[in-house]
Amino acid sequence: MSAKTIIFDFGGVLIDWNPRYLYKKIFDDAEKMEWFLANICTMEWNLSMDAGKPFKQGVNERIAIHPEWKPQIEAFHHRWPEMLGGSIAGSVEILEKLICNGYKVLGLTNWSAETFPVARQLFPFLNYLHGIVVSGEEKLVKPDPEIFNLLLQRYSLDAEQCIFIDDNPENIAVASKLGFDSILFTTPENLAHDLLLRGIIQ
Repeated sequence: MSAKTIIFDFGGVLIDWNPRYLYKKIFDDAEKMEWFLANICTMEWNLSMDAGKPFKQGVNERIAIHPEWKPQIEAFHHRWPEMLGGSIAGSVEILEKLICNGYKVLGLTNWSAETFPVARQLFPFLNYLHGIVVSGEEKLVKPDPEIFNLLLQRYSLDAEQCIFIDDNPENIAVASKLGFDSILFTTPENLAHDLLLRGIIQ
């Protein structure tokens, strides 16, 4: 089998997103910041926005439970761009090389529909892709198999002719069960090596 389509996750693979970039500015105590991110503005809560919940609703619901943290919770929305650390250069170089070599390259990302336009503006390489499925727009999130199936149907793909790249082991496990050749992303260097072993890049 020769892969015809390469599918990239974005956060943690092509784009360095981390709420700590913002909250280090808000908290002067690292331990308090970690407690806040583990108990108040959690990754599970953020995933609800990735799944299509309006940010305003998500923020208001969290404030109703934790009113003492109102300014810090509101910052998650209003200062969201400050969570972006930039592109992951080595990964973007690989993406551009794949496109130049004639591969169909797509994106499958867990991302809020409200904030994704900001990412598109800040990271022009996203516009090079042949298509993108954004969880917040579809109201489906990885690792739900349905979002993978939606991608396959929308772009007329055969999973067995696709390579899927993601930094989340749960997403990789589901993609593999669906027939994708899945690569767990750790570093751009390791990704280049994995693609070299597959004969995708030289």
